[in-house]
Amino acid sequence: MNYFSLKKQQRSSHSNSTGPSNAYQNLEKTSVLQETRTFNETPVNARKCIHILTKILYLINQGEQLVAREATDCFFAMTKLFQSKDVVLRRMVYLGIKELSSIAEDVIIVTSSLTKDMTGKEDLYRAAAIRALCSITDNTMLQAVERYMKQCIVDKNAAVSCAALVSSLRLASTSGDVVKRWANEAQEALNSDNIMVQYHALGLLYHIRKSDRLAVSKLVNKLTRGSLKSPYAVCMLIRIACKLIEEEDIPAEELSDSPLFTFIESCLRHKSEMVIYEAAHAIVNLKNTNPRMLSPAFSILQLFCSSPKATLRFAAVRTLNKVAMAHPAAVTTCNLDLEGLITDSNRSVATLAITTLLKTGAESSVERLMKQISTFVAEISDEFKVVVVQAICALCTKYPRKHSVLMNFLSGMLREEGGLEYKTSIVDTIITIIEENADAKESGLSHLCEFIEDCEHVSLAVRILHLLGKEGPFAATPSKYIRFIYNRVILESPIVRAAAVTALAQFGASCPALLSNILVLLGRCQMDPDDEVRDRATYYLSILNSERPELYKNYIIERENCSLALLEKSLSEHLNGDLETRFDISIVPKAAIVKAEVPSDVMLVTSSAPRPPKITREEESAARLAQLPGIQVLGPIHRSTAPIQLTESETEYTVQCIKHIFGQHVVFQFDCLNTLSDQFLENVRVELTLPEGFTARAVIPCPKLPYNELQTTFVIVEFPPDAASSIATFGATLRFVVKDCDPNTGEPDSDEGYDDEYMLEDLEITVADQIQKTKKNNFQVAWDAADSEEWLQAEDTFVLSAVTTLQDAVNTIVKILGLGAANLSEKVPEGTHLHTLLCSGTFRGGAEVLVRAKLALSEGVTLNLTVRSTDQDVAELITAAIG
Repeated sequence: MNYFSLKKQQRSSHSNSTGPSNAYQNLEKTSVLQETRTFNETPVNARKCIHILTKILYLINQGEQLVAREATDCFFAMTKLFQSKDVVLRRMVYLGIKELSSIAEDVIIVTSSLTKDMTGKEDLYRAAAIRALCSITDNTMLQAVERYMKQCIVDKNAAVSCAALVSSLRLASTSGDVVKRWANEAQEALNSDNIMVQYHALGLLYHIRKSDRLAVSKLVNKLTRGSLKSPYAVCMLIRIACKLIEEEDIPAEELSDSPLFTFIESCLRHKSEMVIYEAAHAIVNLKNTNPRMLSPAFSILQLFCSSPKATLRFAAVRTLNKVAMAHPAAVTTCNLDLEGLITDSNRSVATLAITTLLKTGAESSVERLMKQISTFVAEISDEFKVVVVQAICALCTKYPRKHSVLMNFLSGMLREEGGLEYKTSIVDTIITIIEENADAKESGLSHLCEFIEDCEHVSLAVRILHLLGKEGPFAATPSKYIRFIYNRVILESPIVRAAAVTALAQFGASCPALLSNILVLLGRCQMDPDDEVRDRATYYLSILNSERPELYKNYIIERENCSLALLEKSLSEHLNGDLETRFDISIVPKAAIVKAEVPSDVMLVTSSAPRPPKITREEESAARLAQLPGIQVLGPIHRSTAPIQLTESETEYTVQCIKHIFGQHVVFQFDCLNTLSDQFLENVRVELTLPEGFTARAVIPCPKLPYNELQTTFVIVEFPPDAASSIATFGATLRFVVKDCDPNTGEPDSDEGYDDEYMLEDLEITVADQIQKTKKNNFQVAWDAADSEEWLQAEDTFVLSAVTTLQDAVNTIVKILGLGAANLSEKVPEGTHLHTLLCSGTFRGGAEVLVRAKLALSEGVTLNLTVRSTDQDVAELITAAIG
């Protein structure tokens, strides 16, 4: 008896010391795949097979890669398990089929077995069988099971109906034409009493009709007059209604009378808290609203702030936090409730409450709120620390005089433990403060220098070194930063050492007093074990030893921001071509900086697929333009404009235009869409009415334009020789040959067609189209350097009668000229009556442009515009553009 109690105590002690363990953590793929031989045994051992299938699914979900042969062998072994009647095993087989369907070969062999289970009497099989079947079905096979899918969509069993609806939604992305034929069944499922069936049916119906705006409007109007039982469906209907409102761009005075807005507002009185919150969230995020329309929504959010349910408190305060900067006055009315949430037991709610108060509170309350945050900031997750940092960033912009308090708090956060995203948000905020507030530059750079001494993230160290190289030479005492930078050369990885060498070179080029010391340090860097570091040191040493300021400016201080993707492509083509000719970097298009895309919180259908990295318009257009015959003779792309619509979105043919600007030519890219299913278009081209001086060089038609397929036609036009004549308006007509066709097959009924045309809206080429933005690291140095014989100057004074504020005037000038603002001069401080806008860019052909616009506000806005350029015609053109 004592022996057994001792063994039990030992086991208990062992389990307590080691904690919970994962039985599957040490699995090996090879041994698990060998175990699949058990599937061939007769009779089937259900318990053992379930355990093996669990191992396989665990390995796949942990990221283990199976090659096609392994997956196929496993898949076919799994099909032997269909002979077992065990319910749990059968459902595990369905999961296995879904996971292996994208890797294994010849998976269609189980179609008949899955179809049998899908139409059988065992409800436990049917839903899972539908999901598995749809995962292996392609467009050609789908028509064979279409009848069964329609039956399942309207099935009385809610699980079966939901499985069919969700599977249909996934199939719609690959077999949209087939799924569109199931709209009647989805409409019938929408009348179901089950809340999930109704929700999924609405999702499928919207996806089927989303390309037809009129059909979506009819669907929404019908459902808003009815009464959906499912709160999930009502939430989705609110989102669809908001999308329609945003697309229609209804002004605030008319929005309150809109049936869609009336429906959303009525949802504030719904019995479901989920729907009430969704309606309030939707209203406060609409663009064209006024305080009267916002008041009921903010009252709901204020009420939720005092709810006993933590989820409602969190949802309300999170929404208030997001709209605090857009509607500060409305959020301020909730400040008393937010003050009460500072001590909330849920740290996430407390964090959001404080950050919201930071965004809307008075300047005098900043210190008090920062002290309260510091008491628990170490206890919250990185995700909410990022929210705190974002609030501090907004606060610095609002109250620049508080930068010392906020900067000290941020530097303390930098020294704490945290992940890359958290540290990046702090560094971004400090950099923003440095750029926006000249008084904060010295302390901000010092904090960042201390941080890189112990920074474990290479990407952050490189960014900070780049900032030091850009801002450090123009600080009060530039020499104090040299030590921090050179320490990186001694202690860090090759990537960081290379960035440090570049930063040192910028100090040498911008600070003559430090040049001798920098040359010594760069000389030591030539002994570095890494090739990149040595090459950079040698490169910068040769430039700095030349003692030629123009080389400093072009190759160190203001390096060209060319597209790296297109540079790589051009170098590859050069290596595969004639190597006797020298590579010309001027053929690589200059690329503007691409801003990160902000994700939308109100996506109706989200995708788990990773998004490709954001690229410039020039990079996006390069591959397509490269296919045009003779395009190489035009030289590099200067810039590509954003698409402009030349037709209404509801018309039978839709056309949008992208203008690709080259040195002496413009390539008009017309993206055409045929929305008529009974017409097949051929020889589609756009005929332009050219203004005087422009010459058409080529028209590249689109051979075929089937229904609902986006195709492209191009027109290449040469600019007039003088820049002043390059601002012009073009008439445009879409011409094509029409052939009648069968709407189901898309094939023309006969070879005969008739010519037709469709009038498009006029096209314009503006000054902004021809200018690529640039951003000068130190505008004043560039401006002073332009006071020479090589640069020409034009000056004029204007009265801007169309604007009433300095900020509106700045926005208008930047929009008209298409230049990049420097030194954050695009932001006008509050309460000032004088402002200077500094901006720069490059005109097509390579002419540099610098602009200084002095603005004064009295009864109107007076503008004194000074333009310096390397081309007199360009300087006069830019001056005339304002007039």
